[in-house]
Amino acid sequence: MLEIERKYLILSDAYKSEAYKQTRIVQGFLNTHKERTVRVRIKGEKAFITVKGTSNSEGTTRMEWEKEIPKVDAERMLLICEPNLIEKIRYEIKEGNHIFEVDEFFGENEGLIVAEIELSSENEDFTKPDWLGKEVTGDVRYYNSQLSKLPYRNWGL
Repeated sequence: MLEIERKYLILSDAYKSEAYKQTRIVQGFLNTHKERTVRVRIKGEKAFITVKGTSNSEGTTRMEWEKEIPKVDAERMLLICEPNLIEKIRYEIKEGNHIFEVDEFFGENEGLIVAEIELSSENEDFTKPDWLGKEVTGDVRYYNSQLSKLPYRNWGL
C-alpha cells in the first residue's frame, strides 16, 4: 500500500518509439486536500478510484489505495469532480527491470511531459534512458492533483 516513485522531465520524444503500450487517461479529483487526495480515473476501458496520502519529505513515498470500479460509475463521478480534469496519454517503456510511465498532457496542461518510475525502495538503482531529464520528485507542482488546480499553461514559464 506504499507507493515509491520518482518523477522526471523529458528531454526528447524518443520515448515514443520505445513504448510498448500507450493508453488514454482522463482523471478528476473528488478531493485535493494536502493530507489526502481522492482521484477518479478512466484508463483505456478500465476505471479506478484511488486515495493517496501525504508524501514523505523527499516526495518519493506515500500511502496509496486503489480499487477498480465500473467505468460507468467513474464517468458519473467525473461529472462532480473539482474543476479541470486531467487528460493525458500514458506511454509505458521497459528499461531494465523497470517500467517508465511517460505522461504527455493535453488540455490546460498541454506541453508538459513527465516520466515516473515506481520502485521497491527509495534507494533502488535503475537505468536512466537518454531521454530522461531533470528530476522533479517532490515538486508538488507536478502532482496531478496540483495540475488540476494550477494547470501547466498558467505557470508563466
